[in-house]
Amino acid sequence: MLVEDDERLSSLIAEYLAANEFDVHVVARGDEALACFHAFMPDVVVLDLMLPGLPGNEVCRQLRAVSQVPVLVLTARDDSYDQVALLEYGADDFVNKPVQPRVLLARLRALLRRAAPPAAPAAPRTDILSFGALEIILTDRVVHWHGKPMALSNTEYKLMLVLAESAGTVLSRDTLLKKMRGIEFDGLDRSIDNSISKLRKKFDDHDGERIKTVWGEGYLFSPSAWG
Repeated sequence: MLVEDDERLSSLIAEYLAANEFDVHVVARGDEALACFHAFMPDVVVLDLMLPGLPGNEVCRQLRAVSQVPVLVLTARDDSYDQVALLEYGADDFVNKPVQPRVLLARLRALLRRAAPPAAPAAPRTDILSFGALEIILTDRVVHWHGKPMALSNTEYKLMLVLAESAGTVLSRDTLLKKMRGIEFDGLDRSIDNSISKLRKKFDDHDGERIKTVWGEGYLFSPSAWG
């Protein structure tokens, strides 16, 4: 919204801003500015000080009472005291007359950038299990280790997934076999132990710190050991 009573100046500003992707509403009187603000709900206000009906500083005060919309003041004054006073009225910035269109445009864009709400953080992916340098991408059935895909057999992938989904929990051989193959541990089946051994080799787990053996109970995937 441009609040300016000089018809020639307001036309020049509106035309220049329109050519730079602004939709400009011009208001010629200070006492009409607040009602027009509520009607248009602009993203930024350019406000002259010398206005009929109500001076620009009072318009700025009214706007600031109802909104935090960025306000840029056009002023013919070059006195630092007056410029400080403008900021105290609630103005966010000012441009001295005669107005240089490119300067005005740059100031408006800067105000809009500062006023823009922060970008929402990206939602965490629910299809990835991540532990330090280890990533298990469920939708692709891929395991990355230090950013590189690992060559795992179907059995090794299933075992890795079952362990990771229960990170920090000891899983018995019986539990692992039921989850992976739907069978119970018969006391002789060494397939789980063999697969654990292969996984340790592939993930440099020579000391068994990443996939721990808990004697008499089973195996534990340590969530903090994959840095």
